[in-house]
Amino acid sequence: MDVISTAEVPARERFAFWREVSSKLWVPYDLRCAPDVESHFQARVGIGEFGPVQATVLTTTPHIVQRTERLIRQTDPEVFKVGCLIRGGGIMEQDGRQAGLCAGDLVLFDTSRPFRGWHSPGGSASRLLLLQFPRSLLPLPAGDVRRLSGIPIRGGKGLGALASRFLLELARRMDEFDPAEAARLPMLTLDVLTAALASGLDAESSVPPHTARRALMARIHAFIRDNLGDPDLSPATIAAAHHISPRYLHKLFQAEERTVAGWIRERRLAGCRRDLADPRLATQPINVIAARWGFSSASHFSHAFRGAYGFSPRQFRRSPNDGARGHNSCALIDNDKPRRGEHSRS
Repeated sequence: MDVISTAEVPARERFAFWREVSSKLWVPYDLRCAPDVESHFQARVGIGEFGPVQATVLTTTPHIVQRTERLIRQTDPEVFKVGCLIRGGGIMEQDGRQAGLCAGDLVLFDTSRPFRGWHSPGGSASRLLLLQFPRSLLPLPAGDVRRLSGIPIRGGKGLGALASRFLLELARRMDEFDPAEAARLPMLTLDVLTAALASGLDAESSVPPHTARRALMARIHAFIRDNLGDPDLSPATIAAAHHISPRYLHKLFQAEERTVAGWIRERRLAGCRRDLADPRLATQPINVIAARWGFSSASHFSHAFRGAYGFSPRQFRRSPNDGARGHNSCALIDNDKPRRGEHSRS
């Protein structure tokens, strides 16, 4: 992840420097800042490029961002931006609609039309994830999207909560993805955003079926991760939580050459492995770690762990030089797949 900061720029030049950075990094803006704030202005941005999707994490002191008709006539790259507030406050205004944002909220805006945004109008620094991508990549009718610009999607419930959690996790892990994972991120990110935006419009029927399926799978994966510690987690409970049949749930996983039970088991084993490798948990009994991740039987856990990694849990914990200890499973993308023909219980 590349980082640009005003920290090394003389104080009197920082806001001018940031104006130039903003225009080159995103689209040309008219930036304004109160004189008393400009004298100690600070901004820092981390930049991740994932194919056609640019992800940036911006931390800044209060200022105003404007995209005017004049600037649009000068340069119009025809991109959408989605902001997800990580910390602080913000206001976004477009098409006569104004969105007051709290941490976790999302908002869509179209850089081809005028808008205005207030970073942290309350006075303290704000932190914001910004996604920028070509308009053509959002598979929703243009009229529907225009109705949504400038309207907050609350991050506290429903698909808004799923999208918010996904984006906040993306912001936290931007520098952890290897090239193969980074290549998969744009499609997954846009699917989750499309489902959340369609939900905000009450227009789920306008979402392409393949996008709806991938968004559903993202919700299912998130639900499983949140409930791995429940020993009663099962295909039936997962299906019921998402208002689908167990048969359809199994069909979704089969399309990915996985099994539901196998995916649950892999996530549980990965969690146990991380805890067993953590020196801070060295005195915690193995059976306690296993139970925390949903293994109600110590013997079943030991057998499953050895089958997956070639070590017993005790041997793994005693092997400080084991290369597997360096494994860091990503919470957004899971590449592990069950062995074909494997049907052990979770």
